[in-house]
Amino acid sequence: MFDTHFHIIDMRYPVQENQGFFPPSFPAPDYQERTKGLGITGGNVVSGSFQGFDTGFMFEALRVLGPTFTGVIQIPATATDEAILKLDAAGVRGVRFNMARGGSADVADLANVAARVWALARWHIELYADARDLAPMVDALSALPAVSIAHLGLSEEGLPTMIKLAEKGMRVKATGFGRMTLDPVKGIRALIKANPDGLMFGTDLPSQRARRPFLPSDIDLLRENIDASLLRKVFFDNAVQFYRPRQMPVCEL
Repeated sequence: MFDTHFHIIDMRYPVQENQGFFPPSFPAPDYQERTKGLGITGGNVVSGSFQGFDTGFMFEALRVLGPTFTGVIQIPATATDEAILKLDAAGVRGVRFNMARGGSADVADLANVAARVWALARWHIELYADARDLAPMVDALSALPAVSIAHLGLSEEGLPTMIKLAEKGMRVKATGFGRMTLDPVKGIRALIKANPDGLMFGTDLPSQRARRPFLPSDIDLLRENIDASLLRKVFFDNAVQFYRPRQMPVCEL
């Protein structure tokens, strides 16, 4: 499987309080230990709001995890081409806009950053947002070269907007079941129907701030609500095509 969404929190690199929250330590070896036996052969490290624009932790995490892993980073709109290409060489494949927690570039810069990083390195844009807030942005988001969103869009109210965006090509991460108000089963079934090429699995480890952490049974929940013919797409193929790891991971499905 390819884990499209988890955080590495390495206290040797800058970490800041965000909205009154300071994250737990969760370095790369802890992730490797926590996922042992799950069949994860590649994945994607996501920069957290509490890491701001620091990139040092990402270089180290991708060095330890290896070439089947990629990253999504928060960078300022003023980041240089040289900095972006250096991150790309290390395995970074996208820019995160955190509309829920902050710590990222401003959403006003989204379209310009999306066009720039796509032209320079074929990077995508990733959103952390409640999909109910995206309804006025459907046309603008659909016009971006490539975009994904975490946690099934988070809310029941946002599901109609998520379905519209998925039908228009947005990639959607089936992650963070313990942090959403949406019934994950309802979301999974609706979004796999809207776009079977867009749904992607992720653990959301270490599940900081979630009401409950990721559980291995979340994998079973996802499997049980997807047609068997689509399992490889959701757990592996969709993600590998989107994140383009430096080395192809092995599929153990």
